Amino acid sequence: MSKPSQDVLPLAGGCCAKDAPDDGHGHDHDHHGHDHDHAGHGAPAEGPALRAGPGQALSRLRIGQMDCPTEETLIRKKLGGMPDVHGLEFNLMQRLLTVVHAEGARDAVMGAIRSLGMTPEPMEDAARPAPAKPAGWRLLAVGGVLAALAEAAHFAALPAWLTAVLALAAIAASGLGTYRKGWIAVRNGNLNINALMSIAVTGAVLIGQWPEAAMVMFLFNVAELIEARALDRARNAVRGLMDLAPQTAHRRNPDGSWTDVPAAQLRLGDTVRVRPGERIAADGTLVDGRSAVDQAPITGESLPVEKTVGDEVYAGTINTSGGFDYRVTAAAGNTTLDRIIHAVEQAQGARAPTQRFIDRFSRIYTPAVVLLAVLVAVVPPLALGHAWMDSLYRALALLIIACPCALVISTPVSVVSGLTAAARRGILIKGGVYLENGRKLRWLALDKTGTLTRGKPVQTDFETLRPLTASGLAPTLVAASLAGRSDHPVSLALAQAHGGAGLLPVSDFKALAGRGVSGRIGDETFYLGNRRLMRELDVLDAGIEARVDALEAAGKTANILSDGQGVLALAAVADTLKPSSAAAIADLHALGVRTLMLTGDNNRAAQAVAREAGIDEAHGDMLPEDKLARVEAKIGDGGLVGMVGDGINDAPALARADIGFAMGAAGTGTAIETADVALMDDDLRKIGGFVRLSRATHRVLMQNIALALGIKLVFLVLAVTGNATLWMAVFADVGASLLVVANGLRLLRAARPAART
Repeated sequence: MSKPSQDVLPLAGGCCAKDAPDDGHGHDHDHHGHDHDHAGHGAPAEGPALRAGPGQALSRLRIGQMDCPTEETLIRKKLGGMPDVHGLEFNLMQRLLTVVHAEGARDAVMGAIRSLGMTPEPMEDAARPAPAKPAGWRLLAVGGVLAALAEAAHFAALPAWLTAVLALAAIAASGLGTYRKGWIAVRNGNLNINALMSIAVTGAVLIGQWPEAAMVMFLFNVAELIEARALDRARNAVRGLMDLAPQTAHRRNPDGSWTDVPAAQLRLGDTVRVRPGERIAADGTLVDGRSAVDQAPITGESLPVEKTVGDEVYAGTINTSGGFDYRVTAAAGNTTLDRIIHAVEQAQGARAPTQRFIDRFSRIYTPAVVLLAVLVAVVPPLALGHAWMDSLYRALALLIIACPCALVISTPVSVVSGLTAAARRGILIKGGVYLENGRKLRWLALDKTGTLTRGKPVQTDFETLRPLTASGLAPTLVAASLAGRSDHPVSLALAQAHGGAGLLPVSDFKALAGRGVSGRIGDETFYLGNRRLMRELDVLDAGIEARVDALEAAGKTANILSDGQGVLALAAVADTLKPSSAAAIADLHALGVRTLMLTGDNNRAAQAVAREAGIDEAHGDMLPEDKLARVEAKIGDGGLVGMVGDGINDAPALARADIGFAMGAAGTGTAIETADVALMDDDLRKIGGFVRLSRATHRVLMQNIALALGIKLVFLVLAVTGNATLWMAVFADVGASLLVVANGLRLLRAARPAART
């Protein structure tokens, strides 16, 4: 497809959660970067996924302390100067760093990162830890008690030395980690929140604000821990998908006995038994038994789906009733669930358009506020004769809010929550750019067969015009033999009508895009296709045209069999509209999205289906290049254009559309890897849900940006006018972060499945 590339540059994650527990995904997947070049639509590409070249190696490191652009800046500056480092890719929401380096240089890279006070861990060694209590919580509690005692001593007018000792002890107990990380940042030429907080607390001590300095340090670290927990909820939202797959499976041994084995040990071809109520451990095909399977974790379907021999089942889904055996078709690491998790994690690492703006703004914000703090400290005493202590106090309060934590957090938390909410509903969105742009959708082009209709047409008519071919073959058998070589639904209907028995061998078979098929049977070449193909062969006459018109007027698709000299037979098939299609189109219209049907089927059949579904425009007899042209004609016509399809004929239009939707992607690795938005089942109503989620995400993004900027702006005014305290500065900084995180997490509520009947 030809879309804006998935951004492999850093996603700005939580700026203040420095010692949050590792999220522990531990998945080591290759990146499948979209090679998009869709100029003029969406955000520009910022670089392909990293690949190691000759003499190079690629390492993926999990860094528990890396969840803020300030940490990223430190690492980028440190590693960027190393000659053995050739490329860096950051995923701050998952705390993952991908490095392309010279072979044998990984230890040097990890050593450089350790010098920044961080603990890199290779992905292959990274364990998936259980949630842990925050490190140093006992010391923090001691620091809180000491800070409270310092306040009490100050209010009781006890000796100043006692207040100072208690305050220093409180700062040492709760703030040594902050000072250590702040010093590392300053040493490397970076001002992050730890450096700014260290400077502010030190300044408060120097001007004699002992108890306030102690309490501010304590409150800052408490707020950090609270924020870390809140950010982890967003960061680990996808972990709920990982937990869907069971840890063990009941596998049949070669001798016919059954044994419980770890699910990770399943291999292709293994036979696994599933009891009622159990989760399915791997993708597979039923070989014995039948049941109803709850596929909501994968497809978002609200009701269990009946399964029998030959049907596919997916890892993470639930067997609700009967028992059955299935043969493994995709083992651990390559199941549909694994691909979904991989896609969501990659999408989390791609910056959305709003994030790009926030990143640019945050680079200006911190230096500007630090400069303002310096001016507030120096100008009033020198120019206006104000007291130095008052001006310094105001400047210290400004320093605390100079780190744009809340603003930087506001976008990724909302986008990650929206992506996860969509995945839980069976809508796989391949990046924040598509989640954000979905709200701008104004036209949606749809294929007909398999998208709007059931995709399983049946033969309704067959009229033989010449009883035998030149070789003495029956036209019914010739048509069925040609159709049996094609995977197009119309051809399949013709082949199935014959029963599939006794078909003739076909050589030199060709699929003629948008027209039909051809092939040699014996010594003759036959053609089976639509009116366009027959006109190219120049075998149509007025009588045949009239017969075809009559079939198409009835909403049927006509297929014509020819030997290149004349018409041998006419066949007609009919497809029925999916029950959900009309409701989906009505829902899209209610959202202000207009619809356009593009199909290779004849125009009369297209118009009949369009009328039944309520589609605004319909065009038949479309070749792949015709579909592409129609989509291009709509682009730029006020809003974005989407394309829904499931076949190779739709590929050019899907690539050109601003957002490409793949239908029925469950179990289809290619669709999951390449689609912009993959609908895991065949329910078009999910597109309306996608548009609503996109609009909800945009609202939350705007709310978060307004909250973050508004609170900072109000506090700036208060600080400059001398109406703010250091306490207020801490609450303005960390409190705003907590607000935007909590607001962003509201989007996860959209993931709740529909009530089951």
